Order: sequence, then C-alpha cells, then structure tokens
Amino acid sequence: MTARFVFRGLVVIGVVALVSYLLGDVIDKTWIDAHVRGQGVTGELLFLLIGWLLASVGLSRQLIAFLSGYAFGFVPGVLLASLAIVAGCITTFYVARYLLSAFLLQYFAGRLDKVGRFIKENTFSMTLLIRLLPVGNNGVVNIAAGVSGARGVPFFLGSAVGYLPQTLIFVLVGSGTSVDQFWQVVVAMALFVMATLLGAMLYRKYRHGMSLGPQLDHELGIDEPLLSADKHNGPV
Repeated sequence: MTARFVFRGLVVIGVVALVSYLLGDVIDKTWIDAHVRGQGVTGELLFLLIGWLLASVGLSRQLIAFLSGYAFGFVPGVLLASLAIVAGCITTFYVARYLLSAFLLQYFAGRLDKVGRFIKENTFSMTLLIRLLPVGNNGVVNIAAGVSGARGVPFFLGSAVGYLPQTLIFVLVGSGTSVDQFWQVVVAMALFVMATLLGAMLYRKYRHGMSLGPQLDHELGIDEPLLSADKHNGPV
C-alpha cells in the first residue's frame, strides 16, 4: 500500500522536472534571475527573507526548495531553503499559539486536534514521522502544533530533520534545470522512495496507537483498531 505514496511523490517530482525543462527560457527571465542569482550575499538574504515569508503563509516548501536549487545550486540551495522553511515553521507556530489560538480552536478545533494530539506526546519523533511522510499540509501541521501546547524546540528540530529529505530532493531537481537534469531527477526520485519507505516504517513502529486518520493507516497497511480518543475525524 505504501506504493501509493511513492507513486504520488514520483509524479510530483516528474511534473516539476518537466515544467522546469519546458519553461527553461521563461525561468531565465524571472524575478529570481533578476534579483537573486549572481547577487552574492544580497541575493541570498533577499531569498531567505522572501522564502521565510512565503513559508510562513503556507507556500509549498517543495517549491521553495526547488527555487533555491535553481538560484544557488545544490549545497547552498539546501542550506538556504532549509533556513527559510524552518524559519517559516517557527513563525507560523508562534503566530498560531499567541495571536490566533482562540480563533483557530473555535472554528477549526476538529481538524487541528487530531494533528495536535499526535504531535504533543513524543513531539520530536511524531513530528519527524509527519514530515517524512508525503501527506498532509505543512501549514496545518505548524498551526496544529502551535495551538496544541506542544513544546517548540522538539517540534522545530523534528521538522528540520524531517524536512531534509524532500528539501534535498527538490533542491536537486531545481539545480538540474541547466546541467545533467535527467540523472539528477533519477537520483531525486530514488531519494524520495527511500525517504517515503523510511517514514512509513517509522510510522508503523512508533506511532504508539495514535493515528493521522483511517485512510492513511489503510494505505500504509495498518489495520489494527485506533487507540486515540477520537476515531471519527478524517485524515489530516
């Protein structure tokens, strides 16, 4: 059943690579070329600022990683994308906790509670599981953790480590828009398969009866009854 997650992820990587190839001439004229690439520290800081703000409002972290790879290459791209994405995670977490908690719990308690309960206990390991699996919404996870009362540092560390495989993958795809793209995409797909299988294995082994939803459990081949208090909420 884990093959479904692998297939979905491979399709996404393939689509990103295809679009980058077809639009290569257009991408060369984009804002990144004008303001980021080749601009030294100024371009790096500008990318960090924009990436941080976009990650804070829920822009796909995979897209941020892809653009970072395109702008800076593999190693700097991984570092800058990771900093921007984790900074966005921290910002969303604390905005949800200290500014929007009452509103969010009033109108979205059902959806947020399932994720929050999953994360609150054993925060680092549970966050790592969520980040490794290609499921859910990054912004929703950040918000749910913020309003749940989960400890910040373990959540941020679990996120940073869990983000890394997909960050590596999409930076690699982005950095291959000009040079040796085919083999870089192949390597990215192989990394994605390994990260997904690792996440599924850890989820099965360490979820401790908690669940992110019956549909996810079914697709991962987990059929035992849920031990979490709420068995009726849908998946994240």
